[in-house]
Amino acid sequence: MSIDMAQFHQVFFEESFEGLAVMESGLMELEPGAPDADVINSVFRAAHSIKGGSGTFGFGDIAAFTHVMETLLDEMREGTREVTVQNSDILLKSVDCLREMLEATQNGSEVDQVRVTEFQQMLEQELALKAGDNSAALPGATAQAEPSTAAGWKISFAPESQIFQAGNDPLGIIRELAELGELEVETNTAQIPDFEQLESEDCYLSWTFKLHGDVTLEQINEVFSWVVDIADLKIEAIGEPGSTSSEASPAEEASAEKSSGNKNMPVPQRRTDDFGGKGADRRSQDRRSAKSSANSIRVDTVKIDSLINMVGELVITQSMLGLLGETIEENQQITPQEIDKLLDGLMQLERNTRELQENVMQVRMMPISFTFSRFPRLVRDLSTQLGKNIELEMIGENTEVDKNIIEKIGDPLVHLVRNSLDHGIEMPEDRLSVGKAETGVIQLSASHRGGNIVIEIKDDGKGLNKDVLYKKGIEKGLLNGDEVLSDKQIYDLIFMAGFSTAAEVTDVSGRGVGMDVVRRNIQELGGSVEIDSELGVGTKITIRLPLTLAILDGQTIRVGDEQYIVPITSIVESMQIKSDMVSMVGGSGETFKLREEYVPIIRLHRIFGATNNNDELKDGLLVVVESDGDRVGMLIDELLGQQQVVIKSLEHNYKRTEGFSGATILGDGTVALILDMPGILRLNKSMSKPSHIRAA
Repeated sequence: MSIDMAQFHQVFFEESFEGLAVMESGLMELEPGAPDADVINSVFRAAHSIKGGSGTFGFGDIAAFTHVMETLLDEMREGTREVTVQNSDILLKSVDCLREMLEATQNGSEVDQVRVTEFQQMLEQELALKAGDNSAALPGATAQAEPSTAAGWKISFAPESQIFQAGNDPLGIIRELAELGELEVETNTAQIPDFEQLESEDCYLSWTFKLHGDVTLEQINEVFSWVVDIADLKIEAIGEPGSTSSEASPAEEASAEKSSGNKNMPVPQRRTDDFGGKGADRRSQDRRSAKSSANSIRVDTVKIDSLINMVGELVITQSMLGLLGETIEENQQITPQEIDKLLDGLMQLERNTRELQENVMQVRMMPISFTFSRFPRLVRDLSTQLGKNIELEMIGENTEVDKNIIEKIGDPLVHLVRNSLDHGIEMPEDRLSVGKAETGVIQLSASHRGGNIVIEIKDDGKGLNKDVLYKKGIEKGLLNGDEVLSDKQIYDLIFMAGFSTAAEVTDVSGRGVGMDVVRRNIQELGGSVEIDSELGVGTKITIRLPLTLAILDGQTIRVGDEQYIVPITSIVESMQIKSDMVSMVGGSGETFKLREEYVPIIRLHRIFGATNNNDELKDGLLVVVESDGDRVGMLIDELLGQQQVVIKSLEHNYKRTEGFSGATILGDGTVALILDMPGILRLNKSMSKPSHIRAA
């Protein structure tokens, strides 16, 4: 039976990237001095899991690099090395390097060995700085004994009963010992209980080994580095007087992903390709397979249980309707009582289907902390680079969002946070001069509001200067100087391509590239972004996104003979309008007054080329929608009804079409296009241009 290693590789890479996130967040929490035991242990365990997994699958370069990191972390964990800003920075940069190695290995591309060597040397140099005064400065620290050699070694190994449950394999340890020299194995079965007391997942064995050959104590300790606090281990030198015995310290123990072993088994010699350790061609093929494999998602068992319960309800409903159908078929007629039962069954089926749909969508939901977790490191590094003191606050990290949105919102958020760091927060001396605290604050929050996910990036920096933005807009040719703009319209200038207020170009910002891409990417997700700022107080950027990209609540409308879907979240209100309510602005645009605001009118039948009975605005029906903070009124023929619709991609099934975000199939089998409100506004503007300047 052949084993597809690619599926195991995919799990390894996913768990390794999760481990890197744990390492990064843990290292960010470490304060100079004696480390917090829980934090440093979590970082150490994550590093050793990556090392163990990479060694198991034959990724030797990753295992070797992680081993050096692990050694440094081990000294911090044991208290023989202080945590300093320098070694924390080195470890954080090494995490970045390790992430690059994992990504390259996963994608089947070449690892940047020059960069790997550079960081490995940095780690080794930091380890070499461990002078005696460093360890002496730490209370309770003891110097490690130099590895000794002997003619042979006696090793007593008594694992705790939970060793299998921790994913460790004593047989793997025995195999590694056998590779070091001639090995004698004695298995102790005295702890095996009576049959009725046996637990299938517990280990009741212990072993005594005699290892002969030119083997150092360091080599033996390395073999037993697979177990952490789950075994009693004693190593004694035999055959040479004066050799010391050593009891393995927690620093020399670690966990690894292994499977269970058997008692009194002969000691086989492990083949080098047992776990993919030999055969570069095969490994490359496995990597390519891993790359092409589908992305996975971890789902809470509570959600799975809910799905199973809902499927059970559907089966009951189906059985009831099936029995009713058989009765009607036998009698060749349907009674009023049977009609009532049929209607009840259909209502129950509709209810169960809706609940099942909601539960299935919950499976795709993930905490936004998967995206937020990258920002503490980003703020730390950039604030140091810019010479600013900045504190990051994160709120609502457990807010759940569709997995696809999680994957696509990361880069826009990075742009926005970097801009707050560079343009928003002032230098410490400037903040002090205006009476602010020396440390600036950036707040990143997420919450559910009205069927949307709302993400806010707030800073207490200098805010946006409307006069500077307006003048910059004129310089860039975006304004002619005669326009009267609202505050929102002025702030929106920063989303124009090529617009920047930076005095000089830096590697952080200032090229005028990024903010226009931010808005476009957010709009492609069906969302919007708004800016609110006060000079000298700070800036708030608000992003509104749908909870999911697969299903939306829509309002069905009719324009001519066709039906269209308008997202409910875009609709403000609907009303009937008469001709005398409409005014012309500048001789080219129709508007109507909605309370204290003049709202432009879009005639959808002209955009879509459809016939319209209300072309003269006689008893016309107007749907007021909002997009990017702007309100417009869409003239339509009829409002039909509201319903949840499943979004089908136009781009994948047809082609990208301006003004439409997708399509759906209605209950009668017809296809209705879903309106993209920013796209509709762009289409209307292009069609409103005089013919001599209209784009070809």
